[in-house]
Parts: sequence; C-alpha cells; structure tokens
Amino acid sequence: MTTNRFNGFQQADFNVFTINGLEERMDALKEIIQPKFEQLGEHFTPSLSAMTGDEMHYHVAKHARRTKNAPKDSWVAFASNNRGYKMLPHFQIGLWETHVFVWFAVIYEAQIKEAFGETLLGEIKKIRKDIPSYYVWSKDHTKPEVIPQSTLSEEEHKELFERLMNVKKAEILCGIQIPQEEAIKLSGDETIARIEEAFQTLRPLYNLTKQTTV
Repeated sequence: MTTNRFNGFQQADFNVFTINGLEERMDALKEIIQPKFEQLGEHFTPSLSAMTGDEMHYHVAKHARRTKNAPKDSWVAFASNNRGYKMLPHFQIGLWETHVFVWFAVIYEAQIKEAFGETLLGEIKKIRKDIPSYYVWSKDHTKPEVIPQSTLSEEEHKELFERLMNVKKAEILCGIQIPQEEAIKLSGDETIARIEEAFQTLRPLYNLTKQTTV
C-alpha cells in the first residue's frame, strides 16, 4: 500500500504518452503514473463504497495484453468486484496526453448494457436536467473524442441511449475532462475535490444501474 500523499498531476505525467516505443512507455507508466493511480485508488475506494452502497475495489490498468501499440491513455477504475471492472458499471480516473478524465462508464462487456440503455431512455428528461452542461458523453472509451452535454438535443441524447441498446460494441460514458494546462496547476487536494464532485454528480447514473435488470 502507498502511504504518500497525492500531489496532483504534473507535466511529466502527461509527457509519458509522448514516449516512443511500447516498452519505454510502459516502463514510464509503471514508474510515474501508476503510483499516482494507486494513491487515488486507495483514497476513493472507501468514499465510493459509502456513496454507492456497494463494496468497491480499484483496478489500475496494466495494459498487459499489449504487444505492439503503446497505450495512448491509462486509468484506475472502481467497481464492485475485486477481480475486474469491465463487465460492471464503474467509475474511472485517467489521463490522455491532453487531459484528465473522470468517468462513469458502462462499456461493451457489461451484461446490463442493453437493459441500461432502456433505463436511460426512460429517465432522459431527468438526466438532461441533473447532468451539468459542461459535462461530456462518450460512446467509445478507446477514443478521446467526446460530446458536450451542452450540444446534445434531446433527440440526439435519445439516439445515444438507443445505440447502447442496439449496437453490440456500443458504450456509454459520462463525466468531466480537465485540460492538461489546467490540471497541472491544481494541487493534489484541488484535484481530489474536483474528482469527488464529479463522482457525486455521476452518482444518479450509477444508481440507475441498480434499477436495471437484465
């Protein structure tokens, strides 16, 4: 267990994703970024457990299956299973070269995916009211592109949820992005406060997964 205090993200953390070569970038990930994800994992697991009512466990991405392409992003995920998270609704904190992300996610491995799309459709007006306009949505966790809540019409939002129901590889993620230049100015405590606020805002989406039966 790490006991040292989380000091926020620095330029060096984002620079890891500019390192050429799979082994070289993986070494830098292990040395520079993963210890910070361990700190965040240990910090947020108790509060997420209390917030969700589920015993949460954290999982630092290891990128173990990669044999050729170096990771373009990395993360720590939180889910109610100590063996894995991809098959469950989960939360993530992570980095691309350009930004920090904080997500609530239901990705394509999740068993409740189709049924959750139906639940979301039934709650669309409340979701649009509860999620702040500066939050963003994604339909693919492997790509940095997002859709700002502020630009989504109700019809487009509906299409996003219907896609989750009908497309086999569809995913849904909602959360915030903190641009690199802003993130490196935040202290550790300020970063943690931003993440905590995001998790609280995303809590209703997690709660909706509990109302969803496969």
